[in-house]
Amino acid sequence: MPDRRTFLRALLGTTATLAVPGLWTAGCRREPADAATIAPSLRRDTPTGPTRTVRLRAEEIEVEVAPGHVYRTWGYNGAFPGPELRVREGEQLQVVVENHLPEGTTIHWHGVPVPNAMDGVPGLTQDPIAPGETFTYTFVAAPSGSYLYHSHVGLQLDRGLLGALIIEEITPHVSYDREYTLVLDDFLPGEPRPLTAATPGMRGRGMMGRGMMGGMMGVQVPPYAGSLINGRLPEAAPVFEVRRGERVRLRLLNPSGASTFRFAIDGHALLVTHADGRPVEPVRVDNLLIGMGERYDVVIDADNPGRWAVVAVPVEGTHPPARAVLHYRESRARGLPSGLPETLRGRPLDYSDLKCLEMLPAQRPDRSFDLLLSGGMMMNPRWAINGQAYPDAEPLEIARGERVRFRMVNHSMMLHPMHLHGHFFRVGDALKDTVLVPPHMGRVVFDFVADNPGRWFFHCHNLYHLESGMAREVRYRA
Repeated sequence: MPDRRTFLRALLGTTATLAVPGLWTAGCRREPADAATIAPSLRRDTPTGPTRTVRLRAEEIEVEVAPGHVYRTWGYNGAFPGPELRVREGEQLQVVVENHLPEGTTIHWHGVPVPNAMDGVPGLTQDPIAPGETFTYTFVAAPSGSYLYHSHVGLQLDRGLLGALIIEEITPHVSYDREYTLVLDDFLPGEPRPLTAATPGMRGRGMMGRGMMGGMMGVQVPPYAGSLINGRLPEAAPVFEVRRGERVRLRLLNPSGASTFRFAIDGHALLVTHADGRPVEPVRVDNLLIGMGERYDVVIDADNPGRWAVVAVPVEGTHPPARAVLHYRESRARGLPSGLPETLRGRPLDYSDLKCLEMLPAQRPDRSFDLLLSGGMMMNPRWAINGQAYPDAEPLEIARGERVRFRMVNHSMMLHPMHLHGHFFRVGDALKDTVLVPPHMGRVVFDFVADNPGRWFFHCHNLYHLESGMAREVRYRA
């Protein structure tokens, strides 16, 4: 088993290849043909099941992220992450949010194509819920999939206002015996603050190594003290129990503030079955990269008894990996497995591996936007799209029924997980709502149908890039 220093040196080399054409984004870099396949509508306005009502209380809380390590933060219903919300596809979900925080807040239902008024973006779809006030979100839980809910006000997400939203499918397209949800996160023990080139405690690293290049060239990461799985540091690593012979479904969610993770389980391959909630043709890999806002469902075959390390390694920043344990009930082993999984060196997931199961019609795009992502330099720490930083940025105007194409080029030194609210889009041969655009002139193209009228947010899901301006409004013409 390699030591941590040797392994991370190798991992940095792998991460550096994100900028090399034709590798990590093989399925995204190709310009789609003029007769592009467009993401179909997956919205549902009429419920097919009963109404389910839940209450979420946003409040200051204390949580224990490791033995004796009590963390004072914000959360929902006294928990960090917030309680998992689980509903059946087609039910009407009614969420009553009570704000007991000292400032306004909202909730965004990440990935779900909700009606515009329910999307939770302050200043765009609603006013923040004032302290002491309540707001009720109501929408049809569809389509099925693994989603997130989180605050969309300032840097509140990085204080712990986040959780999992699971919409169970009526008929799963893969079989499994047991399932777990894994929420990956970064741990910021202090109050989150906007990053600048001179932010005290800022940690930077160039894609090829550490040192001066990181600070000068714009690789900025908050001073995270560690990484979490289900709100726990490695000292209190969660244990996921299985029995030999089972097929286990893992829902992998990354709502973190500013961390892209490489995820792997020692001794086990991952069968990827869903990307951002949408079913794909199952593909077997050893590890996968999961950006902020992305979600993957994987199935593992419990055919290798023992006690195995589950690891999520941040690929930017210097904070330690998150850890959990996969434990076979037949095993007598105890403790936290040491070292890093050999599977981190194996075959990674590439976007070109993802083949969606939905029928995608071939239609010519009606409108295209060229979007240049930039920022983070010492002389200009703002993050921008086409040189404009939100809210001082022109909206991207579209019309209902149009087939729209976004062409993105990343001129910066950092990854950008770009998220479109209210819509699924077609990237390569997959349907997603969040896509990583690699640094160093990385290119990604996606297409979508304008089928959900309103004013929608399009932004980088690195919370600090968003807060510094990397966002645009996508506005339907009246």
